[in-house]
Amino acid sequence: MAWNEPGNGQRDPWNKNKRSSGGKSGIETALKDSFKRIGRLGGPGGIFTIVGAIVLAWVLLTSYAVIGAGQVGVVQRFGAYARTVGPGFHFKLPTPIEAVTPVATSRVRALSDQIRMLTKDEDIVAVDFNVQYQVTDPQKYLFNTRDPDGTLNEAAQAAVRTVIGAQQMDTILTGQSDNAAVAPTLTALQQAVRNQLQHTLDTYNCGLQVTDVSFQTITPPQEVKDAFDDVNAARQDRQGAIDQARANTSQEIPLANGDAKRLSAQADAYKAERIAHAQGDVERFNLILKEYKAAPDVTRRRLWLETMEQVLSTNNKVIDGSDGRSVINVTNERETPATNLPGVGTIAPPANDDADKGKQP
Repeated sequence: MAWNEPGNGQRDPWNKNKRSSGGKSGIETALKDSFKRIGRLGGPGGIFTIVGAIVLAWVLLTSYAVIGAGQVGVVQRFGAYARTVGPGFHFKLPTPIEAVTPVATSRVRALSDQIRMLTKDEDIVAVDFNVQYQVTDPQKYLFNTRDPDGTLNEAAQAAVRTVIGAQQMDTILTGQSDNAAVAPTLTALQQAVRNQLQHTLDTYNCGLQVTDVSFQTITPPQEVKDAFDDVNAARQDRQGAIDQARANTSQEIPLANGDAKRLSAQADAYKAERIAHAQGDVERFNLILKEYKAAPDVTRRRLWLETMEQVLSTNNKVIDGSDGRSVINVTNERETPATNLPGVGTIAPPANDDADKGKQP
């Protein structure tokens, strides 16, 4: 009989027709095989050995923490704050008893945002600002607020709205004011926003320190941007004219001061000269008066001669000793023009000698 004929199950190479004695299922066989393998590992105690090895590895791997440079580690025990550790290698209780959260305290974080808001004169501006900040207290940063970075963003927007909303749009965009008050500069506005933001964060007690606040752009709405560009150009032209006038003033004032000092020096010199001359005249008069009192006739005669000498030395002279028959002209060697003498009249220049001879009898 062939091996694959019915009824010859003993010669079936695949044992498909083989039946387990006693009616046992394949599941029971699998469980029995599993117990046999565990028994080879040491019997029932081998399970505890495996579990102990896993627990030991878990304890070793979760009982330490390494904190990087510029960071601190906040240790939580069952979710509550326990302590703060610095950079380096630190031991702790295994997880989940204690957990360490590293917080970067030396890194400067940045936040950028843009808001549209109303100014004091109810105009709309778009402000693009940037905030830089650091974590100063990791415990407060992790536990006092649910989302400290989001809280900072909301507080920054509120601070910008408070400061910018108190200014007029023209003042914000141009940095100038049409009234007599001095317009705050962009730096002053940024400092005011920083102070307002820091005050709000201190109120929230969230452990953040604002290091810098800057406005990237402050622009009007697109609908009126061209008009504001024209206003800015006009203001720049006016400022250029003012600067040119100041430059001219700075050049003219030193020249005027120099002329004033020169005239003042000349006036002082003339004053000193006139005073000295007057004092000399006084002293000469006193000397003449003294001589006049001593010899009046002689002094009077001498004064008359000196006066005539002084007068005649600067004028042409005509000498007539024969009732016009014999006239002698004496010209002045200094060639000064004839002048009018009191009581004499105008002295005519001397005539030609030939004409004078012709008129003589």
